[in-house]
Amino acid sequence: MIINICLIIVIIITGTLLITYNRFIKANNRVKQRESDIDVLLNQRFDLLPNLIETVKGYAKHESSTLTEITNLRSEYQKTDFSVDETNQIDRSFNKIIALAESYPELKANTNFLDLQSNLKEIEDKLIIARTNYNRSVEIFNNLVESIPSNIVAKIFAFERKEFFKLDDDKKENIKVDFSK
Repeated sequence: MIINICLIIVIIITGTLLITYNRFIKANNRVKQRESDIDVLLNQRFDLLPNLIETVKGYAKHESSTLTEITNLRSEYQKTDFSVDETNQIDRSFNKIIALAESYPELKANTNFLDLQSNLKEIEDKLIIARTNYNRSVEIFNNLVESIPSNIVAKIFAFERKEFFKLDDDKKENIKVDFSK
């Protein structure tokens, strides 16, 4: 009788452990998939940026440093794993380019620029959705890491909290473009 009770307890604990571990795996894979969605959209943005910069070239004097900065960011981003901080750095550079481009009224009427801007807006809208989905997936994963009894499984298998996308302080302010460089 005691052996049967012990066996049932072991089966329940093992089953709970396996189910919780599988929930972690699914939640972790969902976060990775959301990271991949953001990577795809950032690469689409990177592919459009040189065209945008070429269009802006006729209107701005500082395009070469901007193009170099974007090219370097793109190369660095492709060499490393997904990073919220790096993605935020890319966003800051991208916002400077848009602000620079919009400083020229003649450029705003250019059909190539308008087409590129429309494509970029579409990508930006998708990025907003992708980041929201990423943050939801991170929230689910972090809830598993922190709540009982799944936090026990998290400690056993070294699952750690993941980082959310956050709005940087500099994004809360208007973008300023320095033309003196």
